[in-house]
Amino acid sequence: MVTIGSPRRISVLGSTGSVGSNTLDLVERHPDRFVVSALAAGSNAVALAEQARRTRAGFAAVADPTAWNDLKAALSGSGIEAAAGPQAVEEAARRDADWTMAAIVGAAGLEPTLTAVRLGRVVALANKESLVCAGHLFAAEARAAGATILPVDSEHNAIFQVFDSGRRDGIEKIILTASGGPFRTLSREAMASKTLEQAVAHPNWSMGVKISIDSATMMNKGLELIEAHHLFAMPEDRIDIVVHPQSVVHSLVAYVDGSVLAQLGSPDMRTPIAYALAWPDRMPAPTPRLDLAALGQLSFEAPDPDRFPALRLARDALRAGGSAPIVLNAANEVAVAAFAARRLGFTDIATVVEAVLDVVPVTAVHDLDTVFEVDRQAREVAARLIARGAGGGAGRVASTTAAD
Repeated sequence: MVTIGSPRRISVLGSTGSVGSNTLDLVERHPDRFVVSALAAGSNAVALAEQARRTRAGFAAVADPTAWNDLKAALSGSGIEAAAGPQAVEEAARRDADWTMAAIVGAAGLEPTLTAVRLGRVVALANKESLVCAGHLFAAEARAAGATILPVDSEHNAIFQVFDSGRRDGIEKIILTASGGPFRTLSREAMASKTLEQAVAHPNWSMGVKISIDSATMMNKGLELIEAHHLFAMPEDRIDIVVHPQSVVHSLVAYVDGSVLAQLGSPDMRTPIAYALAWPDRMPAPTPRLDLAALGQLSFEAPDPDRFPALRLARDALRAGGSAPIVLNAANEVAVAAFAARRLGFTDIATVVEAVLDVVPVTAVHDLDTVFEVDRQAREVAARLIARGAGGGAGRVASTTAAD
């Protein structure tokens, strides 16, 4: 195995979340290989301070200004620089580093991720919304700055490992795998009454609340479809999705000669994170080793867009282009937050997203100002629909659409 030379300077945006925590778990296991330049988190100042102390980070930033006193107190006497507010997160993204983990969940991660990209970094991308909301702009910024984008989502990381980018004419299609989430076998009627606790109880992966809910609705796979389109420059009709309940085959690339290459591994995010951390080399990771004989069998099935309409909505948004994916993402974030706050039913999440897509017109997107304006409009419409229809079920939410 080829080892990394001098220590790699890294920054982690979204350090207290699932991906960020797993990244630091690997970093702390190899202290001779990595130097932590900066950490940034949303509001959990205590956890952020603990991470900063353990890793001897140079700078720690918390996005929530109200968490400043907690962060300052927790880092007192450590010598670690600290700051609070959105500008502090931007500062964390600007701090000197060779490699940046972009793991802030949602559209809030777009600006700090772009900051790292514009500095020509190696950016490990776990914030899929950056590509969903601003894919073409993001790609143009990366090319202009000479940045390297390494996908961290297990599916895109798997494709990256087996995608022959030097001979693209030999690639027929890419195939994203989906676990199907906790409600894979249920009817829409049965899903309608499911609770937050049931939605976040993923059978294979340990993830944050938002991503777990997206997995349960399969919107996560819809967003990944759009992300894959931008990462690998593949048209929508050459990106397939297949449900694979065991989450062992993480994704596949089909070639024109009939060969299909797949990346396999136990469902543990530390594998794709380790691949990105050590790239272009590899490093040891403490993940469970795959035992195919013990596993016995792998199964696959086609996804059901009727029971999981988020897949259809994502494909429609990608085909529509322009601002449609921004609206899809913004409406979904608002609807998921409402479900998490117990103000919206589970199946109403997709209903709200579809209603917002029907109301907000598709426009061309030429700059980030447009991205943020469309995002704002879509969030306002989604919040208004939910406020009118909360407690009334999918029918009532949908019935408000014509009034907007």
